[in-house]
Amino acid sequence: MTTMTPNGRTRAGTAVRFEHIDKSFGQNQVLHDIELEAPGGATTCIVGPSGSGKSTLLRCANLLEVPSSGRILIGDEAITDPGADVDRIRTRVGMVFQNFHLFPHHTVLDNVTLAQQRVLGRARDEAVQVARRHLESVGLSRLEDRRPEQLSGGQQQRVAIARALAMDPEVMLFDEATSALDPELVKGVLAVMRNLADRGMTMIVVTHEMRFAREVAQQVVFLDQGRLLEAARPAEFFDSPRSDRLRSFLKQVL
Repeated sequence: MTTMTPNGRTRAGTAVRFEHIDKSFGQNQVLHDIELEAPGGATTCIVGPSGSGKSTLLRCANLLEVPSSGRILIGDEAITDPGADVDRIRTRVGMVFQNFHLFPHHTVLDNVTLAQQRVLGRARDEAVQVARRHLESVGLSRLEDRRPEQLSGGQQQRVAIARALAMDPEVMLFDEATSALDPELVKGVLAVMRNLADRGMTMIVVTHEMRFAREVAQQVVFLDQGRLLEAARPAEFFDSPRSDRLRSFLKQVL
């Protein structure tokens, strides 16, 4: 699959590979030998019970958490290798968190332009042009002068998505992006994520939204107690689970 660059050209989607990932916090091992490829240009959803290591695995993808062992590759670059230019490789990856992490004293427009200027070195005029394009894509073009406190939770999350997209990432990570929202606000955020999937953005999504996983993902992954138990296409994952543990989990959440 391909994605569109800002200048309209296509590029092959960037895959993310986790190779034998272990992660411990002190004596507590939270990830055990995770082997997973998130295909380029596709959506991979990671599901599982609370405390199963889903968010930790996602945060390892841009070294917000450093694996205790193993390798992680963004495309053909290993972000975990000694001497890797981590800051540069991170610019290839956008992340949207459960909480929005917007600057409260800046406008929506400034929230989407600041990182462009400081990290990518864009001139203010160019950053504003890019920000307005992405704010329009998430349905917020008329709210650029508001501050975060004047927005709903769903609107704030869409600002956070626009901010991440404005950095021109090849991969987007979503860590429970809808779990802090009131139910009536979830739909708008999921619609933006569906649109990104339709455009061929490589996405890894930690979620409890099983309908989204079934309808949007090309791959669904089940983690339990830090171990990857199953990874399959949605029809197989939801309709023909192989393990008793996944069958039990699905009975609780569907």
